[in-house]
Amino acid sequence: MKKLIVVGTGAAVATGAAVSLLFGSGLAAAAPDVVGQTYSDASAAIEDSGASAKVAVTVGSKLSQGDCIVTNAWDAPFVRDGGGEFGHADGEVMVALNCDGAHATANHSGASIASPAGREAKAADDLEAAKQAYAEQQAQLAEQEGLAEASTPDE
Repeated sequence: MKKLIVVGTGAAVATGAAVSLLFGSGLAAAAPDVVGQTYSDASAAIEDSGASAKVAVTVGSKLSQGDCIVTNAWDAPFVRDGGGEFGHADGEVMVALNCDGAHATANHSGASIASPAGREAKAADDLEAAKQAYAEQQAQLAEQEGLAEASTPDE
């Protein structure tokens, strides 16, 4: 009976060693919190943490890749072929990008205005629209004053 237990224990240890060799015993690391940042900023933060950013999903094409907003980031959960040897994809952080613009509107997709990035982008767009409306209003007033001066008779 003692021989059977020793052989069974040896098989379990051998199986554990084989699994460790196949999948590696790498350090557990979580992807840095880069959601809401531009891809260029997020990529720099990921590289500072010792990993490399890999684009997994891109939605839209209005923005250049560096200006796209990161909507999700996660550690690479798969095994890669490294020249005939398979190993866990250590040091890779997958990112999902929104390249449609800063915030969602009725006609364009983008970050929800319920998110911090969407609220910030909407506020910036609203401010820019208000500035543009004010400039147009001032131009109309100047044009009306010019017409009033030109059409006043007997002066």
